[in-house]
Amino acid sequence: MIYNSSIGAIKLSNLTRLYPAVVVDMHGEVAEMSLEWADLYGEKVKLLRYILVFDYTQPAEDVKNKKVLEFETKEELIVIMQEVAQFFQE
Repeated sequence: MIYNSSIGAIKLSNLTRLYPAVVVDMHGEVAEMSLEWADLYGEKVKLLRYILVFDYTQPAEDVKNKKVLEFETKEELIVIMQEVAQFFQE
């Protein structure tokens, strides 16, 4: 299965994890946080962008192997999540 995204073709068959997140600036440190965390504590940090992470990293691997789509709004992220979900419903 291939999802054609804004950053090119993303292979879906070898994913170990697929998850949405936010990238925040927390007093000068940039970190990736869950959407749930952002809903609870988002007003305490500067939200930089929303992301959808396609993670291929195997549990025993030290080097991260992932592709990331970036979005300005949560609504844009949700639309793409729904598109990708269609591949797993077939």
